[in-house]
Amino acid sequence: MNEYKFKDIKIGLEEKFEVNLTEEMVKSFCNITGDINPLHNDLDFAKSKGYDEKVVYGMLTASFLSTLAGVYLPGKYSLIHGVEILFKKPVFISDSPLTVKGKVIEINEIFNQFTIRFEILNNKSQKVVRGTMKVGVFDE
Repeated sequence: MNEYKFKDIKIGLEEKFEVNLTEEMVKSFCNITGDINPLHNDLDFAKSKGYDEKVVYGMLTASFLSTLAGVYLPGKYSLIHGVEILFKKPVFISDSPLTVKGKVIEINEIFNQFTIRFEILNNKSQKVVRGTMKVGVFDE
C-alpha cells in the first residue's frame, strides 16, 4: 500500500495495477448488492441480447477505483470525495486482466484534494471505463 502524503502529490503522478475478474467476484457482487439482473447472471439471457458471455456489472468494474485511491494513489491517507464515470464498453470475465490507471491532473491545496483522471482498459487495451475522481488526503 502506498502512503503518499499531500506534499508528495504532483501533477502528472501516475499509478496503475491489474486485476483479474472471476465468476466468484460476480457472484459476490450479486449477493452484496441484490442486483439479480439476468444480463449478469444468466448466460442464455445474455446471449439472447447479443453477447457471447454474461456482462460483468459495471459497478463491479468501477469498484476498482476504490483500490486505485485507497491502495495506490494516494493509498493509506485517501478519502474519495467524488467520482464521475463513463462506461465505454461492456466488460466480460474474458477481458481479464483489466488495467486500472490513474494520473493526477489537478491539485487543490485549500482542501488537500486532488483530481485523478482514470481509465480502465481490458486485455485488448480497449478503454472500458474512464472519468475523473476527486480524492482528499488525510494528515498523518
